[in-house]
Amino acid sequence: MKKRILVVDDEPDILELVRFNLEKEGFEVKTVQNGEEALRWVNRNVPDCIVLDLMLPGLDGLEVCRRIKGSVALRSIPILMLTAKAEETDMVIGLEVGADDYITKPFSPKVLVARVRAVLRRHEDPAPPPRAFSVHGIEIDVDQHQVRVDGQMIELSATEFALLELLARKPGWVYSRAQIIDEIKGKDYPVTERSVDVQILSLRRKLLHRGSCIVTVRGVGYKLEPETRES
Repeated sequence: MKKRILVVDDEPDILELVRFNLEKEGFEVKTVQNGEEALRWVNRNVPDCIVLDLMLPGLDGLEVCRRIKGSVALRSIPILMLTAKAEETDMVIGLEVGADDYITKPFSPKVLVARVRAVLRRHEDPAPPPRAFSVHGIEIDVDQHQVRVDGQMIELSATEFALLELLARKPGWVYSRAQIIDEIKGKDYPVTERSVDVQILSLRRKLLHRGSCIVTVRGVGYKLEPETRES
């Protein structure tokens, strides 16, 4: 059966561009132009994926995403957020309310189709995350709870280890302080966001010269830089 994609955007040209390229790749596509109509349609016809614009008139994309992900019946639908805003703050907010991925306008139709296929694949056949992996010369072994920097064993606390694993599994993804606390300690854990800054400082120091790969995103939080050929 064809996978059914709901595309939500208030720009007719964008809707037509996305619809044409998705249908060309064999998807069934439904298009709507506002958040209220999107919610009504989703409640009657559950799609396999939603391509959702952030900036919509009336009910915006963030609220639409929040309501869908807050519904037990609908929360498993993968959502790819479309936004004309390139600021990381907007991307982080979208991810925090449950979006599975994001892409910024202007975008390549081929990239959009690839990202849709990727989120569908992750939801259909979620592969277990690797238990041992390496980034920026930092080797992380989850089962043995060990970290090596360029072959040298590094001693980390349980919280520092969890923080490093969180950032290292998604290089380039920005996490807010609140999100870091929720992911590591669980929701409603009684700890201040300032404590995240303290843990980051300690982690950077222990990672020696590799600590600089953990960067501060001003006004948002932290991320681990994606690797380059020089890393």
